[in-house]
Amino acid sequence: MTRLLSDQQAARAEKFDLNIERVEALLQRAGREVEAGLLPAAQIAIARKGEVVFQHNYGTARDDSLTCIFSATKAITSAAAWLLFQNGDLAENEVVADIVPEFGTNEKDHITVGQLFTHTAGFPTAPFAPLDWDDRDKRYGRFGKWRLNWQPGSRFEYHPSSSMWVIAELIERRSGLSYRDFVRTRILQPLQLDDLYVGLPLSETARTLPCTYVGDAMTEQEYKNLGMPVPPETEVTESAILSFNKPEVQAVGVPGGGGFATASALTLFYQALLTGGNDHATLWPMETLLDARRVRSGEMTDMMFKKPANRALGLIISGDSSRSFRGFGKTNSPEAFGHNGAGGQLVWADPATGISFTYLTPGHDRNSIRQGSRGVAISSLAASCVND
Repeated sequence: MTRLLSDQQAARAEKFDLNIERVEALLQRAGREVEAGLLPAAQIAIARKGEVVFQHNYGTARDDSLTCIFSATKAITSAAAWLLFQNGDLAENEVVADIVPEFGTNEKDHITVGQLFTHTAGFPTAPFAPLDWDDRDKRYGRFGKWRLNWQPGSRFEYHPSSSMWVIAELIERRSGLSYRDFVRTRILQPLQLDDLYVGLPLSETARTLPCTYVGDAMTEQEYKNLGMPVPPETEVTESAILSFNKPEVQAVGVPGGGGFATASALTLFYQALLTGGNDHATLWPMETLLDARRVRSGEMTDMMFKKPANRALGLIISGDSSRSFRGFGKTNSPEAFGHNGAGGQLVWADPATGISFTYLTPGHDRNSIRQGSRGVAISSLAASCVND
């Protein structure tokens, strides 16, 4: 087996107290599907003590390649809102319609701000076209037409994008800045995260890895043979995913799923979520971070696996031994937190070891079980890279 770590990378891993054999096992596993020809590219990175320990690229990925991180964007949008919470400019118990009157139609007038972050707001399937965002009349028209699927606060059901559009609106109303400008000027620029974008400039589109679909979808019988229900249909369709190859959609900065990043930049963002900032800026006091990571979803479970949802303020918390159903590895600590993205994007940080980890790929595997198993395997290896 060809060794993937260079001598220089191995020395750096040792400097950060990573186990070389475990890192090598991680790198080998992360590239397996690219080497087999299933995925066109992948990129992986680990950071610790505020620095990137290593980034490794596979297939067509290069050091500066940008991948759409899809729902991993939710952590960035949420962290932007934390700035408003800590300054007293926004509160979880506020009623959304009191801030955005256009939203308070069709019995949505009692939804709270906090329910938007925990996917308990009751409108998971509300449609929104990304290109409508920059037209206020169309934006508010969408908000006004949305209807409830169930009583807010009564259950947990993942809102792929709807609630985050509203959070972005709250950021604009309470900050006086556009959502994209707020994220850029209050988070990305102070932390000097130059390869992380929410709203991709046209000048950067050439280095994006195009989203593609690979493999065959599982049949209903195959799910049945595994004793699993067929995943419900959502707005995350192939056409919706592939639309993020269009520069005009990339530029919107969809708050629930339109960020672009290198693996290194995303791991550094999560280092900031561990400590509150970096050598360039401190944005969130530890009080804010600990409160943001507090589980707010109680005993609510997800629809498919019936496991605890473990939703904090825009983040997912690892929790008990069922953590792999929430997108973590089996070896993560209960305190690990993060938010993965469609297509198999893996992003988390673990306070127990101080590492943050990112795996990105532009190849979206239609086989959801294979994709999920890959994620658990890769995350499990990454979480155990620190020496005992």
